[in-house]
Formats: sequence, structure tokens, C-alpha cells
Amino acid sequence: MRRGQLIDAAREITAQHGVAALTIRGVAEAAGVSLGVVHYHFEDKEELLTEMGKSLILEVSEAMRMAFSQLVGPLKKRGVPGLRELLCAGIRGLWPIIEATPDQQLLTYEITAQSLRQRGAGNDSAGATAARQYRTMDTEAVAFLNLCAHRAGVTWRTPVDQVARFALAVLDGAVLRWLVDRDSDAARTALDDLVQIIAAKALEGEGSW
Repeated sequence: MRRGQLIDAAREITAQHGVAALTIRGVAEAAGVSLGVVHYHFEDKEELLTEMGKSLILEVSEAMRMAFSQLVGPLKKRGVPGLRELLCAGIRGLWPIIEATPDQQLLTYEITAQSLRQRGAGNDSAGATAARQYRTMDTEAVAFLNLCAHRAGVTWRTPVDQVARFALAVLDGAVLRWLVDRDSDAARTALDDLVQIIAAKALEGEGSW
């Protein structure tokens, strides 16, 4: 039994019943293995939640990279205009993935909320799940922004990790609002605005990241 299969079993449970219903015993039963097998791969529920959240983020990131590579051919322009073209392709390419996976998007918010609730109750170990989840998101966003900057031949006015943090905050809000009202046109407009704001944080000419 591989870790990925156990994570899939955990995702099935949480998709049906929510994060609060997830237990190590429930994962073992859903996967058809003993408790010992699950504990061999995951120390506790918090580690399982962390890995589940990471898998959701990486799944979306990989789909975005595939969409990005298919949408972006030779750049018509370099510099900041080229950066806008790349950012638009990547971020716009992300939206159909979000629309196709609303349950997965909701689950990432549930994992975060559950972790923060546990931290508020004094369980710092469980509370670290949200921090690790966002570190994964930061890493993926920084990699994407650096790739765009390199291809466009620009550098960032501010540290790229700060640009990534801002972009993720806006994206987080846009996705959550869409989960509430399912207004895709408004969401895409917000993402187009995000592209313009991010591009304004770049300078012509490559520099150190």
C-alpha cells in the first residue's frame, strides 16, 4: 500500500463527510488495510492532513504548468508586456482547473480552517498543518513567477516571495468568493486585474532573484 493510495482514501472520506470526520481508523477501513499500515506511513492525523493538502496543491500546480506550456508559444514581446502575456496564460489557464474541481478547492480551505482551529485550541502541532500548506503554495508560486520573469527578461522590483504572497492572497480570495457565488465572469475579471498589478511590480531587464 503506497502513501498515495492512503491519501486518496483520505480524500474520499473528507469529500463526503468533511475534514472533521477524518480518522486514521477510517482511512484504514476505506483503504482495506490495518491501522499499522497507515501508522507506518503517517505518524498521526495531522501528518496525513498535511500530505493531503500538499497533494491537492501540487495537483493544481501540475495542471497549471501543463496548461501554461500548451498556451504559451514564442513570445511576441519581451519585457513587461511579455510578462503580462505569460502571467495571463498561466493564471487564466489555471481557472478552468479551479472550475472543474470545486470540491478539491473547498477541501483546501477546510484543511486550513481545521488546522487554525486546532492551533487556537492550543494544539501547535496540528496548527502547523496550515503553515506547511501555505509554504507549499509559496514555493509553487515563486517557481512560476521566476519562470515568467526569466522568459520575459525582467526582474522584480520587490522580492519575488513578497510578490507570490500577494498573488496567492488575491487568488485565495477570488476562489473562495467563486465557491460562494459561482460567478466565473467576475472571477476572471479579478484575475485579469491581478495580472496587471503583478506585472507592474516588474522592471525591464533581468537581474538577480
